[in-house]
Amino acid sequence: MKKLFPIFVLLLIFSCKKSEETTTPKVDSAKIIDSINAVRTKINDSILSSRSFKDLEGTHILTHDMISGNGKISFTKIGQDEYKISGGNKEGSNFVKIEGTAKMTSPKNLKFDGTITQSISDYDNGKLDVRKGKRNFSTKDGGKTFKLYESVNNAGFGDKIIIKM
Repeated sequence: MKKLFPIFVLLLIFSCKKSEETTTPKVDSAKIIDSINAVRTKINDSILSSRSFKDLEGTHILTHDMISGNGKISFTKIGQDEYKISGGNKEGSNFVKIEGTAKMTSPKNLKFDGTITQSISDYDNGKLDVRKGKRNFSTKDGGKTFKLYESVNNAGFGDKIIIKM
């Protein structure tokens, strides 16, 4: 056994010799994470786009029951289901002007936040009527027309303001 001991030690020394290093490419974890995030963003965007309502962007018709003829109102998209609104209708000294933003909150409701300015000669001798803040436009015909829900103006008369798509 004493003779085998030196051989055993030599075997241990040679067997513990470092083997050649393997050259595996190092993976950049930041690139992997960015790739995963890009796929997630694409999936989330497709889900959100399928949840949006009818696109209202463009120029539409604005009517007022006390103003004959049709005015124009433009919808410019500023976010998902959110629009910048600007337009009016005028006949002689009678006019209505709408400025603000609107967001579709359901297929039947358009939440408006802005200013509705009007002057109708039959209402309080044409005194300027300015309504600021949040208002609702609603539809009963699947989005072909949106009617101002809170229609009573400051003179106490009900207005019929309609946006025709």
